[in-house]
Amino acid sequence: MKSTISLLTLILLVTTPFSSAALAHSAIEPVPRSDQGWKDRQDSLNKRAAEAGEKAQVIFIGDSITHGWEGGGKEVWTRYYAHRNAVNLGIGGDRTQHVLWRLDNGNLNSLKPKAAVVMIGTNNSNGEDNTPDQIVEGVAAIVKKLREKLPATKVLLLAVFPRSENYSAHRGKLAMINQVLHKLADERNVFCVDFGHQFLNLDGTIPHDLMPDYLHLSPQGYEIWAEAIEDKLSSILGDTRVKPANSASASLSGEWTWTMDTPNGPVSAALILKVEGDKVTGKFARGEDRWLEIENGKVNGSEFSWTVKRDRPDGSIMTYRMSGKVEGDKITAKARTETDGQEATSEWSALRK
Repeated sequence: MKSTISLLTLILLVTTPFSSAALAHSAIEPVPRSDQGWKDRQDSLNKRAAEAGEKAQVIFIGDSITHGWEGGGKEVWTRYYAHRNAVNLGIGGDRTQHVLWRLDNGNLNSLKPKAAVVMIGTNNSNGEDNTPDQIVEGVAAIVKKLREKLPATKVLLLAVFPRSENYSAHRGKLAMINQVLHKLADERNVFCVDFGHQFLNLDGTIPHDLMPDYLHLSPQGYEIWAEAIEDKLSSILGDTRVKPANSASASLSGEWTWTMDTPNGPVSAALILKVEGDKVTGKFARGEDRWLEIENGKVNGSEFSWTVKRDRPDGSIMTYRMSGKVEGDKITAKARTETDGQEATSEWSALRK
């Protein structure tokens, strides 16, 4: 595998035009795709750009992960970007060479956005399709073209998101690319933001609830994306920062190990949580094959509450009213219950798996 592209080469990529002789590999040679679905999407994006025109304050450029703002990310998009007349220019399966062609063939027509959010390159990284330095050159060519065609637009370049459930050579390849992408940022017209670590557990795995197929984002994943770039984006746009609908939604969802002190000593078991809007669902493990379902779960900011019911040996039902707070990868909480007319309170905690 070739060594990582030098800083000097990057500078030349961004500041000098390409000659035909420079088209040495596929990642920097603008080409369209031949399938009809892609052509239809390309035509629709050209129409979308023309209709938005100068009203569009921000555009998003990329592949299926960007395209997904119209799927799993739809609600998050509405909250963060609809009022900014944002335009989604993502096409599933695209590589750097396809984006380069699209930028020359209608996707930017009539647009004069203040910001362009770019995340591209993961499809170039499949197998031996392109080496890391070639992919960086492809991304650099896109940044260069945007600066030429939209000189008043600030480019917000995103590091390529991690993929694959566990550590892998593929993920390592993306990490090498991301290290060099930061060199494209001049902190005046081009900014680089890398928040891929927010999609990882402490053990390096990708949570299924953030990337169901370990590549594409869930609604919670898009919430992480939007929140991660909001400070920089609102600064570029000069508008008010959008507040997350639920600051705990991304951090509370997931798999946990909870621990509670009991008269017979501490008890630990699995806990699975999912947040949708201000509602929390989930379940506590009770033994190897039994679960206690969460009821009436609510979350407000970092604080939550719910009830859990447990059957007792005498046939009665004990109800636990639980409430607490999530901070990063730790939950601290209390469980209140009533026994023989007396209220008892127990503290419990949980750590993300």
